[in-house]
Amino acid sequence: MNFGSVLSSTMKQLLVFLLLSAIAGVLAFETCSSEQCEDSCKNRCGDKPNNRDYTCQCNSHCERFGDCCKDYSICNYIDPDLNKATHYDKSDTSCQGRCGQKYKKNDHCHCNKKCGKFNNCCSDYDNVCSGGASASTSTSSASDSHHKHIDSDLNEVAHHDKADIDPNLNKATHYDKSVNDISNEEIKTISEKLYQCDVNKAAESDIILNKQEMVSRTRNNEDLSDEPLYQHVNENIFKRPTFARFISLLDNYDRKTGTDETYTPEEIKEQNNFLQEIMKTKVMKELYSFFHQKGLYKTEKEFVDDLQKMWFGLYSRSSGEPDSSGFEHVFVGEVKKGQVSGFHSWIRFYLLEKKGMMNYHSHNFDGPWTSYPDVLGKQFNWDGFNKEVGTQFIGSSPEFDFAIYTMCFISRPGKKCQISLEGHNIGIQTYTWTKTSYDNGKKYIATAYPVV
Repeated sequence: MNFGSVLSSTMKQLLVFLLLSAIAGVLAFETCSSEQCEDSCKNRCGDKPNNRDYTCQCNSHCERFGDCCKDYSICNYIDPDLNKATHYDKSDTSCQGRCGQKYKKNDHCHCNKKCGKFNNCCSDYDNVCSGGASASTSTSSASDSHHKHIDSDLNEVAHHDKADIDPNLNKATHYDKSVNDISNEEIKTISEKLYQCDVNKAAESDIILNKQEMVSRTRNNEDLSDEPLYQHVNENIFKRPTFARFISLLDNYDRKTGTDETYTPEEIKEQNNFLQEIMKTKVMKELYSFFHQKGLYKTEKEFVDDLQKMWFGLYSRSSGEPDSSGFEHVFVGEVKKGQVSGFHSWIRFYLLEKKGMMNYHSHNFDGPWTSYPDVLGKQFNWDGFNKEVGTQFIGSSPEFDFAIYTMCFISRPGKKCQISLEGHNIGIQTYTWTKTSYDNGKKYIATAYPVV
């Protein structure tokens, strides 16, 4: 064997590789104005995915989603020995081109807002990212073009919360008469009335949301948003009687299913105070009038007594001990098998986020309403437990949420109830609890939430 010949051949291949690398490097780092670089990979190889500052992309994801820039080839080196493409990435010890990049466990250092908290920022983070990633981090758009970087299998805007659907639930009716006598058009009409009657709802200036990342759906519990969801809430609205009565109920429960729940006399009094307070509102009076006209309740007292039982009556979601209720599940939230279930109150979410117990991850649906109430579907972590997808009315009063869910539970128990809010259609899914009942077969509320 002629080792000199082999060595010579190897040296030639190495020289060719170095020459190609140098050419590609020159092209990749050639300076150009922002306008000239708009549709180019110059200076952008290894850029973060779905960069809305540009019309095409320059990272490994673009090959999968078909939105690479025409000159993306400058980001590829061809290794003649390995016969495969290897992608150029700017050094993972620098923040050049990486400001706002999400956490990757294999990176030596990081360039997002959370790196300061975990003391793992790259040395040039402050200089390159101007002390923060906000300037380079763009909020994903809801448009189809920016959904390219979302797995094609995750093509739903929202999906049913599996944690809300217990195998013991079926579509047994609460009132057979109500299902037969209440039409779909009547449901839309009464829901519009409830929407218009909600005088206690938040004004547009009362709440400022920071929605940040929008995804189709996430299965990986990824935290894609660095900031809290609620940028501002006018807490004076919590002084309104129905809000105050509602908030007083939130600390009456243990979130873990399997933990026995009991009501103290004081807690029962809080329940009654809440029901009495919301019955003073136009929202609940309108709902009672609707059911009264349908012959479902003869008196307001009968209606309130039934509300107390269907919402606050205790039943077991686990081993047999009373550990849950419709109110706890829907408005307070529970943890079952390591996952958050229920939890459809914006007020509860805000109060926990303010305490640092709620970590907002992203959202997957943003309703078309320009004022409140609005509907938001989102992913979050509640003090160590994840919610993959959860929908909530935003900015609504407690009586509005309570009325809409009650109306749908009685009118369309165990089914999707199509309501209308300001001319926009949306569904409310309810489920009945069927293992136990009250008052000769009436069903407790298992869950209720918006579906989109």
